[in-house]
Amino acid sequence: MTNLDLSQRDQLMTALDTMSKEDVEAAIQALPGGVDAFLDGVFARMREAFNPAKAGSQSADVQYELNTPDGPRSYVMRVADGTAGVERGTSATPKVTLKMDLVDFLKLITGKLSGMQAYMTGKLKASGDLFFAQTYQSWFNQP
Repeated sequence: MTNLDLSQRDQLMTALDTMSKEDVEAAIQALPGGVDAFLDGVFARMREAFNPAKAGSQSADVQYELNTPDGPRSYVMRVADGTAGVERGTSATPKVTLKMDLVDFLKLITGKLSGMQAYMTGKLKASGDLFFAQTYQSWFNQP
């Protein structure tokens, strides 16, 4: 695992295919800055992948509640006026809240797990506007 850089999308994709959940989590913890720095980077890339044309004039706070090996982590993606912003913490008025384990979240955002499949199997717990949650997925360009 020492040569593995999970901040690189191709290496993350390979790790999600070939490693156990525990090994992926351990590799993330071993990165400089650990889980927090890794998640900050993931959410920054999500912000960069945001496509305002797909969102149109919609606005929303999307709350992410992630279970990590270092404990729970919360992030908010705020979409308004054609921009997306991300910060650690919680929103007082999320349109939808998405709760899942770290590795399942990574599989979801890399396309290795569908949102519907995750929801139906209990890997994703969503509250709020569930229709919006499905639509929101399409607001991001996939590399």
